[in-house]
Amino acid sequence: MSAPHTSVLLAEVVAALEPGPGKLIVDGTFGAGGYSRAFLAAGARVVAFDRDPTARRFAEGLGEAFRLVDGRFSQMAEELGEGAADGVALDLGVSSMQLDQAERGFSFMRDGPLDMRMGAEGPTAADIVNTAEPQELARIFYVYGEERQSRRVAAFIARRRAEQPFTRTLDLAEVIERALGGRRGAKVHPATRSFQGLRIAVNEELSELEAGLVAAEAVLKPGGRLAVVTFHSLEDRIAKAFFAERAGRLPGGSRHAPPVEAGAPPSFKLLFNGAQAPGEAETAANPRARSAKLRVGVRTAAPVWKEAA
Repeated sequence: MSAPHTSVLLAEVVAALEPGPGKLIVDGTFGAGGYSRAFLAAGARVVAFDRDPTARRFAEGLGEAFRLVDGRFSQMAEELGEGAADGVALDLGVSSMQLDQAERGFSFMRDGPLDMRMGAEGPTAADIVNTAEPQELARIFYVYGEERQSRRVAAFIARRRAEQPFTRTLDLAEVIERALGGRRGAKVHPATRSFQGLRIAVNEELSELEAGLVAAEAVLKPGGRLAVVTFHSLEDRIAKAFFAERAGRLPGGSRHAPPVEAGAPPSFKLLFNGAQAPGEAETAANPRARSAKLRVGVRTAAPVWKEAA
């Protein structure tokens, strides 16, 4: 099946992971299968993960060298075992096909049910918007969406839901737009940050990323490579801190994960300093690639880091 999604930084990820015959690559976010197809074309075996049940239709015809696991990428170590993989790719965030399907409720540009779940389990965005305390809503918008006027947005939502619960994406977007005084010529829709915050909260994306990075550390064999493609500052901050910490470049601990053992030998070395960004040609062809960043670490022979007691 043709994929309605363009994989970002595809050539760079393939070059970083060096897939080939005899190698096992984990595609932690299968989506429409762009990375997996490239790894398979290079001769590698691929185990992919995706908690979105609709992704399975893109796995048809990929052959015996491919296996799709219906679940979160944080489960990869449990599924494959320690030291099983030669490479792991994590392409984070929401996919184009999820944004483009109004019935999924991810986008404020199309009217649909206020859902936002990548999988089929857990509370929806409507559940959170209609039941969370205003202080909690403001925290979600501020911390996950980086919305500076989060308290004002939460107050508008609380007043409106007292009269009528939210069920549709455009309804919520219009209330947020009123709370922030309309667009006033802004290129970015006023609801962008709040919708991002809700999506991250609904899918527990940051805690899943933290757990997924730890799982990748366990599943990679010495010399194996971990490539992480992020799309906003919160994701990139976590990936950057993880690689710096595990490479021995800064003290351990983050606000999302428990502290780890002090003085552990580096479990990763950086393939290159900083992050790679898409080139002008890619961003021109795919505007959604503009904010993408790629970070890559190479697994050392050191043991998996342990959480501090």
